[in-house]
Amino acid sequence: MAYYDDYYQQVDTPLTAPPEFFERVGFNGAPPHTIVVIFVAVLLIPALAWGLLRLTEDSAMAASVAPAGVVNDAAHTAPAGVAGSADLYAQSGTGGGGISPIFTPEVHYWEKQIVGWAAAYDLDPNLAAIVMQVESCGDPNAVSGAGAQGLFQVMPFHFSAGENMQDPDTNARRGLNYLVEGLRLTNGDVGLAFAGYNGGHGTAAKSWNQWPAETQRYYNWTSGIYEDIQAGLTESPTLQTWLAAGGAALCRQAANRLGLP
Repeated sequence: MAYYDDYYQQVDTPLTAPPEFFERVGFNGAPPHTIVVIFVAVLLIPALAWGLLRLTEDSAMAASVAPAGVVNDAAHTAPAGVAGSADLYAQSGTGGGGISPIFTPEVHYWEKQIVGWAAAYDLDPNLAAIVMQVESCGDPNAVSGAGAQGLFQVMPFHFSAGENMQDPDTNARRGLNYLVEGLRLTNGDVGLAFAGYNGGHGTAAKSWNQWPAETQRYYNWTSGIYEDIQAGLTESPTLQTWLAAGGAALCRQAANRLGLP
């Protein structure tokens, strides 16, 4: 701003360019104020045009950004029946009180407990089963490289002093507390609640391109499995893809731990 203030304070000062310059540009005899105004216009018009172009681009970009959640990429928007689903609680989506048949045997090993744990929160037991499936495949002693523990892979700081982190009941209570809190924070958006379970509730409030790659994958697996259940499928293509992508190894470990064939 100071530069332009100084410039305008000098408009009454005779210009020092040689007369032949003004003859060439057609300003010979023009008052100094007129010449200065023309030069200022020549300098400012391109800058103003550039600023208007950038403003238009920024406005278009802002218009293309969806609210907090999954944005900008149609391949990664929440599937129908996942985001904003009203059927999150009590109903299992299978017509009964159990879990969907799509889950692996290692998760079905815990079906009775899953139903009981979910009932304590008036929660669809399939939501709990999906988290268990992708987190541990039913291995109660699973420990991740980051230190997450048990069936629901709960981080140690969620436990109280003296609690057995790998005790199934304790682990389920801590894990489902966190999942239910995610559902509350996302107004019942299952996909975002799953993303928050993996990356933290703060992550779920951000746009897709700000999520870690792990959380993006986690969202795709979990919300895809839930969509398959809601569609009434007896086998989940998403779950099969997860198994082929490395989940099968996790399930073999769980089967060995549980004594399953």
